Amino acid sequence: MKKLSLWLNVVLIVAVAGIYFLHFSESKTTKSEASEEDAVQEIDRDYAIAYVNIDTLVRNYDFFIDKSNELTEKINESDAELQIQARNFEKEVRDFQDKATKGLITRAKAQMLQQELAQKEQQLYAMRNNLDKQLSEEEQVMYRQVLNEVMNYLEEYNKEYNYKYIFSNSFDGQLLYTDKSLNITNDVLQGLNEKYGKTKE
Repeated sequence: MKKLSLWLNVVLIVAVAGIYFLHFSESKTTKSEASEEDAVQEIDRDYAIAYVNIDTLVRNYDFFIDKSNELTEKINESDAELQIQARNFEKEVRDFQDKATKGLITRAKAQMLQQELAQKEQQLYAMRNNLDKQLSEEEQVMYRQVLNEVMNYLEEYNKEYNYKYIFSNSFDGQLLYTDKSLNITNDVLQGLNEKYGKTKE
């Protein structure tokens, strides 16, 4: 999630200008002390600025959930394969140690087997590193795909609402205060999931 937050927070360079605008523009009538959830239902369309809570958006975006589940499945399969390879290697090491201890193989044979085991150990490490690298790359691609879908949808979404800026907000993000009436997260999330749902039909 943090990686996606970092990608989207790149656009927050203009956040200071946005906060300045919100602070000094004419405010609406005094808001009642509604909960955040209630406030989100009453989106303020009068401002040229809005924001989405990226953590909530991603956590509940069906496309991300599906992609994340696919990646988790691949990770589990890779882990299972590595464990099988590691157990096989450990068995070979035990067999070698047992034969060497009992004197069932010559020194020359022992040296040859030792070299083979050392080579297999290196191959096992290389396999693990390659899988880690591959899965890490797939994770980055997944986040870029999610980001691309969100940004493409926001372009469509904004044709109706004409916001000048749509910021990303997260718990550890750069926006320290947000007016809850500018939160369009649920609106965007609903549209994203509806759009993604149509592609699955």
